[in-house]
Amino acid sequence: MFDIKEERTINFSTVIQGNYYTAINPDEIEYQEQALICIDSQGYIAEIIQSGEANYQEVKASASRGDYLLKLDDDQVILPGFIDLHIHAPQWPNAGVALDLPLEDWLNVYTFPLEEKYKSSDFAQKVYEDLVQELLAQGTTTALYFGSVHNSGNLELVKACLKYHQRGFVGKVVMDNPEQTPENYRDQTAAQALTETESFIKTVFELNENETIPATPVITPRFLPSCTDEALLGLGQLAQKYDLPVQSHCSESDWENGYALEHYNKRDAEVLDQFGLLTDKSVMAHGTLLNDDDIALFREKEVGLAHCPISNVYFGNAVLPAKQILQNGNKIGLGTDISGGYSPSIYQNIRQAVVSSHQRYEGVDAELDPQVRGTKDDILSMKNAFYLATVGGALSLQLPTGEIKAGCYADLQVVHQNWTAFQDESPQMRFEKLLYQTTKENIDQVMVQGQVAASKEKNNADER
Repeated sequence: MFDIKEERTINFSTVIQGNYYTAINPDEIEYQEQALICIDSQGYIAEIIQSGEANYQEVKASASRGDYLLKLDDDQVILPGFIDLHIHAPQWPNAGVALDLPLEDWLNVYTFPLEEKYKSSDFAQKVYEDLVQELLAQGTTTALYFGSVHNSGNLELVKACLKYHQRGFVGKVVMDNPEQTPENYRDQTAAQALTETESFIKTVFELNENETIPATPVITPRFLPSCTDEALLGLGQLAQKYDLPVQSHCSESDWENGYALEHYNKRDAEVLDQFGLLTDKSVMAHGTLLNDDDIALFREKEVGLAHCPISNVYFGNAVLPAKQILQNGNKIGLGTDISGGYSPSIYQNIRQAVVSSHQRYEGVDAELDPQVRGTKDDILSMKNAFYLATVGGALSLQLPTGEIKAGCYADLQVVHQNWTAFQDESPQMRFEKLLYQTTKENIDQVMVQGQVAASKEKNNADER
């Protein structure tokens, strides 16, 4: 009789034996020891076999004989690959520069002049290949990118994602409002912006032919102040025509939030919605000044929110109530916001998300009475933040990833601990220490849809 289990075993391309952590909901983390994570030829996790199951030894022996068993060391652990929901790819050379300036000055003095350089495909290729490899080495398997105005550069970003096997979502930035954008760096007309956006979409589809990990074009109005009504309306129509994701900023700062109120007499979110830009495939960045009605609108439309805790400290004008938004049932994940955020590491943003939540709870003004100094709202836990970096991002992008379970993409990172354990450590203790202490040097291998995208010798990485 046909043996289904044996057939599935034969078709595994890789079997990883090791310990793993994965989020099963915002408040619970699953930990398993010495499981077999069985990856099929399409890059999906086909099956997970726990150490006590009847076919464990059989599958392990078969993988060993076939030379597709990867057995991890005792100090290594498997985590889902991270999902970065907000990156300004062309700003990578400026990471950590001029973060003391107001947002408007930072954009006009540093950011726009840099982004203008990406009309050179040669310049773009050098920067983007470096950026994609860096993010992969940091454990980021899926990335949602803002490109620049120029498609010559944007296509180099797409090519870099395809070349290095990162799951890339890439948008041609639209900014055509002459009153809010520099003369030498803008779309000259709304019609031009829309034509070039559609051209970009079609070219990405062509580049995806025969790719197992395709890139996804994304509709990308920079933010409300930078776009005319004609451009916003046309972008909403393109999103519907091609059934594509949408990304932008929403209620990021007092300046941006105030622009919508002054020019439209509406909230930022309401204006984006009226142009068809809030859909179940939309991801809006920052949102530090969203009110209850905005958050309810996001939940109704199933819009994802990219929480960028490091950059929000510099430009957000407030601390996002991430825990409350998560509890409300909204889709929410994490973003680095390079270069408003100085670090390409989602690990760093996980930590800052927890830190910022504590500061929001405790308050920051010592002159206020302790009873009124902070919000006293629930604090984001490390489990919550890990969920945002994995499952939250996957839900926002409608992807079968972010979890270690059958049916998901094999988007994984293998990390090793960088501390000496002087006592018995519970799985919970180890989980928290991993997230607080892991750096790029401790990430031994990164896999995207079953393909190794970054790898290094552990002994060379651990010099302690």
